[in-house]
Amino acid sequence: MLQKINLEHILFLDIETVPEKRSFDELDDEKKALWEQKSKYQRKDEYTPEEFYERAGIWAEFGKIICISVGYFNIKGDVRTFRTTTFHGEEIKLLKEFKNLLIGHFSSTKHLLCGHNAKEFDFPYIARRMIVHGIELPYKLNLFGKKPWEIPHLDTMELWKFGDYKHFTSLKLLTNILGIPSPKQDIDGSMVCQVYYEENDLDRIITYCELDVVATAQVFLRLRNDDLLEDTEVQRV
Repeated sequence: MLQKINLEHILFLDIETVPEKRSFDELDDEKKALWEQKSKYQRKDEYTPEEFYERAGIWAEFGKIICISVGYFNIKGDVRTFRTTTFHGEEIKLLKEFKNLLIGHFSSTKHLLCGHNAKEFDFPYIARRMIVHGIELPYKLNLFGKKPWEIPHLDTMELWKFGDYKHFTSLKLLTNILGIPSPKQDIDGSMVCQVYYEENDLDRIITYCELDVVATAQVFLRLRNDDLLEDTEVQRV
């Protein structure tokens, strides 16, 4: 049961990704051909490979991570805080820093990683990009040979499914129906590429990413029927 999980043993996270290059034209000829083949099913005849390239960030083979935001509970008696921080910069640097966090503070068997739709996106994306950069996978992301019950991952969307494999619910919708105050965001996921490449405003993206981490933690609290976080309990470190 969720109530039996120690909140301090969970690392909540969210990532933001963009296409590996600013535009399709910056790809070499081989990568252009591979992108055209990879994206053919999704874009069908509605878009050219060039037009569809702005969505390349959703594939780890054609995108890159620009930030990983994390959050964790700290509970001392009756005082509860939720602390957030973000790894950003060059992808190989932020991946190594995130790995060091996992090894240094969230490496035991009792620790869990949690995100929204993270089993389908965030966790495998991080693992794939680590492999691309030649970074040895930390235990929490190395799933080879593990049985399903040995995988240290929680997913708030999966928890909300209650076994319904066809159901998709966005984090924004879930916070709305569960009565969770909507995080004050001035962008959404579809705008991240533009804000990163055209506006060069990574800080704006980091704020958006951290707010999603807080929202994910709030959803998890509601699923446990716990009190939601107050604004004063959220600390950026």
